[in-house]
Amino acid sequence: DVDECVEGTDNCHIDAICQNTPKSYKCICKSGYTGDGKHCKDVDECEREDNAGCVHECVNIPGNYRCTCYDGFRLAHDGHNCLDLDECSEGNGGCQQTCVNMMGSYECFCREGFFLSDNQHTCIQRPEEGMNCMNKNHGCAHICRETPKGGIACECRPGFELTKNQRDCKLTCNYGNGGCQHTCDDTDQGPKCGCHVKFLLHSDGVTCIGERHFQQHVILETFSNETCAVNNGGCDSKCHDAATGVHCSCPMGFMLQPDRKTCKGSHSIPAQPSACWSNWSRKGTVPVPGMAPVPCQLSPPPLAFPPDIDECSFDRTCDHLCINTPGSFQCLCHKGYTLYGLTHCGDIDECSINRGGCKFGCINTPGSYQCTCPAGCKLHWNKKDCVGSVPPRATLTCNKMGKKDSCALSCTSKARFLPESDSSYTVSCGTPVLRQGSQHRPTNSSQQCLETVAAPVKQKASFKIKDAKCHLHPRTKGKQQEEAGKAQGGSAPCSDCQVTFVNLKCDSSKKGKGRRARNSPSKEVTRITLEFEAEIKPEEITASCNLHCLRQRVEKKLKSAIKALKKSINQERFLLRFAGMEYEVARKLSVAPERQESCGPGQQRLASKCVSCSQGTYYHGQTEQCVPCPPGTYQEKEGQLSCDLCPRGDTFGPIGATNITGCTGQCPPGQHSADGFKPCQPCPRGSYQPEVGRALCFPCGGGLTTRHEGALSFQDCDTKVQCSPGHYYNTSVHRCIRCAVGTYQPDFRQNYCISCPGNTTTDFDGSTSVSQCKNRQCGGELGEYTGYIESPNYPGNYPANIECTWNINPPPKRKILIVVPEIFLPSEDECGDVLVMRKNSSPSSITTYETCQTYERPIAFTARSRKLWINFKTSEANSARGFQIPYVTYDEDYEQLVEDIVRDGRLYASENHQEILKDKKLIKAFFDVLAHPQNYFKYTEKHKEMLPRSFIKLLRSKVSSFLRPYK
Repeated sequence: DVDECVEGTDNCHIDAICQNTPKSYKCICKSGYTGDGKHCKDVDECEREDNAGCVHECVNIPGNYRCTCYDGFRLAHDGHNCLDLDECSEGNGGCQQTCVNMMGSYECFCREGFFLSDNQHTCIQRPEEGMNCMNKNHGCAHICRETPKGGIACECRPGFELTKNQRDCKLTCNYGNGGCQHTCDDTDQGPKCGCHVKFLLHSDGVTCIGERHFQQHVILETFSNETCAVNNGGCDSKCHDAATGVHCSCPMGFMLQPDRKTCKGSHSIPAQPSACWSNWSRKGTVPVPGMAPVPCQLSPPPLAFPPDIDECSFDRTCDHLCINTPGSFQCLCHKGYTLYGLTHCGDIDECSINRGGCKFGCINTPGSYQCTCPAGCKLHWNKKDCVGSVPPRATLTCNKMGKKDSCALSCTSKARFLPESDSSYTVSCGTPVLRQGSQHRPTNSSQQCLETVAAPVKQKASFKIKDAKCHLHPRTKGKQQEEAGKAQGGSAPCSDCQVTFVNLKCDSSKKGKGRRARNSPSKEVTRITLEFEAEIKPEEITASCNLHCLRQRVEKKLKSAIKALKKSINQERFLLRFAGMEYEVARKLSVAPERQESCGPGQQRLASKCVSCSQGTYYHGQTEQCVPCPPGTYQEKEGQLSCDLCPRGDTFGPIGATNITGCTGQCPPGQHSADGFKPCQPCPRGSYQPEVGRALCFPCGGGLTTRHEGALSFQDCDTKVQCSPGHYYNTSVHRCIRCAVGTYQPDFRQNYCISCPGNTTTDFDGSTSVSQCKNRQCGGELGEYTGYIESPNYPGNYPANIECTWNINPPPKRKILIVVPEIFLPSEDECGDVLVMRKNSSPSSITTYETCQTYERPIAFTARSRKLWINFKTSEANSARGFQIPYVTYDEDYEQLVEDIVRDGRLYASENHQEILKDKKLIKAFFDVLAHPQNYFKYTEKHKEMLPRSFIKLLRSKVSSFLRPYK
């Protein structure tokens, strides 16, 4: 038999074990891998539902995993649980006086007569007389600040939030895991602790105990308050939580002492000689059963293999998402962001690409964008188009029956019901008329959305009802039929007063106002306030009645309707109509109240509780139940009395639609209509539309057209003539023309050339790139606190034979810090292009920096003089990319700290740290810390995702030792 495992002729995977068999061999994947032995794949234990048993964080490694704990915790002996780290046991936690350890964190306290300084570690003696913040009764729980007006403002330490009283500080999960041993969730009442699977929450509400230690009938309150999570339960070695308290145990060779806590060495136990199998092959052959062990040879263990470094376990390896791969890693970005470089994610400016698909205007936002519309228009339901279809209106009708007036407010769509309390509510009906000023009409490129250009007529009326309480309730069916019979032959004084929007508020209160309130202090006072909007139609203007005349007519009709409305309310004959149901606005106190089982309008009773009607349903007053919206309607809000009509008012579509997208009849891709619903028209030639329900088609542009109507995408746009880059298609002569000097065109098939930006120009015609446009002006912005200098035409190549001079003059008592992220200068000659930084223009003055070479590795340094004179001079033949160099000025009191940071080699050691000095956003954060070291805590707590953990750790030691000298 040939031992293929020894000969190395097997084809087992590198992560597999080779086992020899008679005339053959077997391949078995190592532990932590899966496969047939010839192909083995790492098992990611951290993807298990129990997080591989890790109570905090799980890090996958090839063939295995490891658990890590949050700051303030340490890993338990089992390698999975996390126990509190006693910070006070080392150096008193950095506290000057008293240190108190807590779960996941610690706090410093001061003796009587002292108060804790802003660094939360040192104590300051309280003077007998001093500023407000020196007064121990200032009321701030954490940090007190003096305000310019002599008052005080309270602040909280990182990880805490200021409460509503602006004095106390509420703990959050961002500080010491909220005091929880395992999991923490922020709630309105503060952190809520939970436990990992196979653990139960201790009676103290923060620590977790293994389920195996619980006995079936043990009452939680009888548990000892002692737990292994705090100070290891007082045990010298291993600690186990049990229902009766903590149980300590000792390692082999030690004995537990009578105090049941400490361990003491017993009789010495001779060490056993190590032994192992001697016939391990280089592949890790399994030993033959029954073979005796022999002493180990000095060779690697059989399962040893080079471990993969999980780069994703390092904080901030990637800006967003990180995927570890054997020997490498990959970064991914969230939606709305794009990857640049290896690890950074930048926002995609959707507005720069076809205006984000918006019809009128587009505003870019981080990770997304928003479409806008001109005055007089509103955003279509598809959030991209601008439309001005006739909005839903309110209908106010009044009828006179003998000496009695009856009025009703009907709302077919856009009705909103908002209960505010047991005795008040608000109902709105219709859509307010959009105002459009005469100075800001839609442009010709955007269809005019709304005919109404005049401001609406607005009227407000308020009425009182005696001995009644606000209570919206359905009217009885018999009463409805009785009134309907009497109403025949009545008049409608406001049938043409063009009411478009009504807002009704009903409020009942026992607190009367004025002198008359003293006569009936216990009676209910109900006030109904109505706000009306009525539109003015310019098309009704005639030679005999102008716009002012029309307004007076509408005002007169509206006032007449309000008079009739007042009478109907006093006579209890005012109704609201929603979804075929009539509702009365108030209930007389003499009428018996409803049964307790009845819920208010907009709610139904479920399991002895009143629950608001959900989206896609409405409240049916007769059945007192929530009913799904019928086809052709939808409802986006909860607790409503009716559903809104679909734009075309048809009766098709799903039942219970929760938004307008549930309405059927949307235009398919390649078609459009005024509101995005059928009937639709195909996109004309030369345009396309890839989305459903749109009110426009996008033009192809660039002299392109489509072969047919109804094009679906830009790929359908084509043209017979194809101009190469550096040319444009002239529609007058129907041929390609070279772009003139000062312009360029990088793309094929365009009918225009792009002008060089700013004061740049090209050296010749037919240019194909903006990089061929060069600016001879020296760039940069010089500020007192921050700024930058920039070579001409950066980031393009600077032109030859130029000279730039900059002067940086910081304010008094401030010094200069320079960061050179990278600099590109020609290297083929003898210092033809030179950048120099000196105190002044004199060659003999103090020089801070001078170079004539390319450096792609960043460097930071402080200026050797308070002011800097910077000069950049190039030769007649050279050109290169150049540089953009930022700077910041800092308080001279922080000079020792800044020097300590920029001179530490760890600042430039890793690629992650180098990326910080090359990234504009990250270097701004770095500058913010250097210029104001107290801002370090802002970036490590609120913005810790911006900076890598290793970088924060580097700054922490330096900033803390500078700001907290006692730690």
